[in-house]
Amino acid sequence: RMKINRTILKEFVLVGFSVYPYAHTFLSVVFFCLYLLTLTGNLAIMYLTWVDRCLHTPMYLFLSALSFSETCYTLTITPKMLADLLAKNRSITIIGCGLQMCFFLGLGGTNCVILTLMGFDRFLAICNPLRYPLLMTNVVCGQLVVSAWVAGFIISVTETTLIFRGSFCGPNLVKHFFCHMRAVVRLSCLDSELTELIVTAISVSGLMGTFLLIILTYVFILSTVLRIPSAEGKQKAFSTCASHLTVVIIHFGFASIVYLKPGASGGDDTVIAVPYTVITPFLSPLIFSLRNKDMKNAFRKVLGKTSSLNK
Repeated sequence: RMKINRTILKEFVLVGFSVYPYAHTFLSVVFFCLYLLTLTGNLAIMYLTWVDRCLHTPMYLFLSALSFSETCYTLTITPKMLADLLAKNRSITIIGCGLQMCFFLGLGGTNCVILTLMGFDRFLAICNPLRYPLLMTNVVCGQLVVSAWVAGFIISVTETTLIFRGSFCGPNLVKHFFCHMRAVVRLSCLDSELTELIVTAISVSGLMGTFLLIILTYVFILSTVLRIPSAEGKQKAFSTCASHLTVVIIHFGFASIVYLKPGASGGDDTVIAVPYTVITPFLSPLIFSLRNKDMKNAFRKVLGKTSSLNK
């Protein structure tokens, strides 16, 4: 089905929050503060993992990799969104839109795979404690992180190529605050419904596949933990998983609202995407650092060194 309006587009206009003109200043302040706190949290996790030798273990290397991936993920969306909230011109070139979409989907996919690998790491540590040091070395951990990036970007390049393979017909309004694949694919001159169905199916498969793998690892972890005789042993095993499980529920919960929502249903896609793009990356470093004794100890060590140097 070819579209009737044959104006071939060179750029898009991101509608974003323009439907809430009176809230722009408030939203820009809130999003800017959340963005600064997100960056601070992630950079702190990466720095502490780098400087403290006690944290040079697969568990914290995965956490550091997730923090790096999430820092890049927020960089693809938030600076542009903040600029658009304060600017009159909210346009983005077709190439810029394609790059933003590719990096957003790629990094989102990478985050899903790293969270799955973190679950697998906990599964090995709890279910195979004797073989764990042999199976999960720092080298293996590094290779798994690289494979997470490769997997994430193979999917994103496939989806972006499918969406941008043809030209786009007017109107040039993307009903979102970033180049969300569903909002952009609807402007395609080609049969956009089929493309939308394919790219949504790819995203949902990736999302549900990684989530089911995490659930599976936790079924094995739970069965192992329940066999530990002492209450203290159970508590210790569960405490290493609590932060990860909390982040998984938040991450996949918000993501599923965005991707599993039927295209024809009502509701503002812009508002629905805020938790996934802004709030999840903010909560993730907070949960991992506040609930973690080793992180707190590393932070105290750094503070102690800094104060002794200042004296």
